Amino acid sequence: MIDLKTLRSLVKLMVDNDLSEIDLEDQGEKVKLRRAGSAAPVVSYAPPPGAPAVPAAAAPAPVAASPPAAAGGGAAAPGGGAGEEELVAIPSPMVGTFYSSPSPDAAPFVKVGDSVEPDTIICLIEAMKVFNEIKAEVAGRVEKVLVSNGQTVEFGQPLMMVRPV
Repeated sequence: MIDLKTLRSLVKLMVDNDLSEIDLEDQGEKVKLRRAGSAAPVVSYAPPPGAPAVPAAAAPAPVAASPPAAAGGGAAAPGGGAGEEELVAIPSPMVGTFYSSPSPDAAPFVKVGDSVEPDTIICLIEAMKVFNEIKAEVAGRVEKVLVSNGQTVEFGQPLMMVRPV
């Protein structure tokens, strides 16, 4: 069964990116979130085959305290000394093609060493001929860019690693 933290992350992803519907299926487990206008998302859950049926619960209100970027559970920072923070992964919110800049001859949105805020655009992901601006959703400094320009990315795939501030 989908855990509440993941569900909250999905709802926040919908609200932040003004999505009206998310439909996910993984290993027979299906989750479908749909919202109309500014109404709260409606959750529909189908357990994997053989699992006991669980009635779908009403979706909780989005929680700003745990952005999807923090759900990635990033790798420990090199050196691992006392007081060093962990790196946080910025995951792809969708399947598509990653673009680091707004056009082929333009500078990248961000590069290693740049500071980002939660509303900083870090890349574009093209999905179904639509270019979607992807925001950092975390404040910090870009430590690693994990994908290359023009690479296909999957939902939840880490795009960049950020050292939070």
